Amino acid sequence: KQWYQRRVREVRASHLLVKHRDSRRPASWREDPITRTKEEALDILDGYVKMINSGTPFSDLASEFSDCSSAKRGGDLGSFGRGQMQKPFEEATYALKVNEMSDVVDTDSGVHVILRTG
Repeated sequence: KQWYQRRVREVRASHLLVKHRDSRRPASWREDPITRTKEEALDILDGYVKMINSGTPFSDLASEFSDCSSAKRGGDLGSFGRGQMQKPFEEATYALKVNEMSDVVDTDSGVHVILRTG
């Protein structure tokens, strides 16, 4: 029973992160250093969202373009509970239904779109 209660409080999500020069660590496996502005990052992310909404698989774009090391897993972050992610990210993920994608979420890491998967 305890395992079940713990699992219910967790969510699973994938994300696509675009960092910018004001991110807390403006470097990634794709680019070091990252010099784009936050506005440029938002424009790039908007383009990815349009591609996803037009049928491009989320995991394909995350694998190729996400500035997070989770790109190796198609953006999959696995399961997590409250208090494990930055607050704006956590709140956005918990507010989503399974298989629902967020609007742009702004954190200290950069700008994201999140797909809740569980």
